[in-house]
Amino acid sequence: MRHHLNFTRITSALFRILPILAIMTLGYSDASAQILGVENQKVLTDSIQKEFDYGPYFGLYKDNYFTVGTSIGQTPSRTNSDVKFQISLAIRLTNAVLPWKTYLYLFYTQKTFWNVFENSLPMRDMNFNPGLGWCKPFFSKGRYLGKMTLILEHESNGKDGDASRSWNKISLAGSAVVNDWLMVHAKYWIPIVDSGNNRDILRYSGIFQYGFTLSSRDKRWQGGVTLIKRASKFFNYNTILEASWRVSKKANLNLFAQYYNGYGENMLDYNQFHSRLRVGLVFKPTLFSDY
Repeated sequence: MRHHLNFTRITSALFRILPILAIMTLGYSDASAQILGVENQKVLTDSIQKEFDYGPYFGLYKDNYFTVGTSIGQTPSRTNSDVKFQISLAIRLTNAVLPWKTYLYLFYTQKTFWNVFENSLPMRDMNFNPGLGWCKPFFSKGRYLGKMTLILEHESNGKDGDASRSWNKISLAGSAVVNDWLMVHAKYWIPIVDSGNNRDILRYSGIFQYGFTLSSRDKRWQGGVTLIKRASKFFNYNTILEASWRVSKKANLNLFAQYYNGYGENMLDYNQFHSRLRVGLVFKPTLFSDY
């Protein structure tokens, strides 16, 4: 009960802080302020445009990580400690740029929860999340503003019988680069729940999410918050806190920490509360991470 009360206080505070942060950011910039920092802005914008137009057809979509950790507030044991890793890829489906300067992608994300501390090292749950995305980046006066993506996606755990979990979503995801150290993101979905075993999944896995990412000037340090609104009381959120540090400027290898507090972390146990801290390594997409 104490953990649930702490979670409510944390998410309530974050819910209040996010609008204040946005107002402070907008207030800090004058009327002629630019979305991205002035330094090397044209070079950065050109590289982003080229990445969309001529970038590799096979790349990273969301963060790819490998972590290990345990539950907060409990003595670590083989039952409350595990390995969590994620593989996420994006495949561009067309050679040409589509009308309105848009791009079509096939997305695939696989998230695995591995009980490595138990006998026989069983995989607790594997979540499969393929999707088809139509992406529109936005540029204005030589500056990259952000992007929006319409996604048809499916998520399931590949099990049968009582352990089967699945749902489909029509999602609209967006991100905006406010300046060279702050990016905000949000995602809203229309759910199509076709499994009788998780009819109440919206109460636990949520109906929309939003958050922000902070970066150091040299992009070696990153930290972020993602809040997932559950379809229940006003301040019921699942909270994800993340921090990473790039080991080398020349290598896409980052030390990584992730804290998850709430429900819906995996499909099998979507209606069970978890509060877990994990650490490990993460490989990030070339431009910006998706959420």
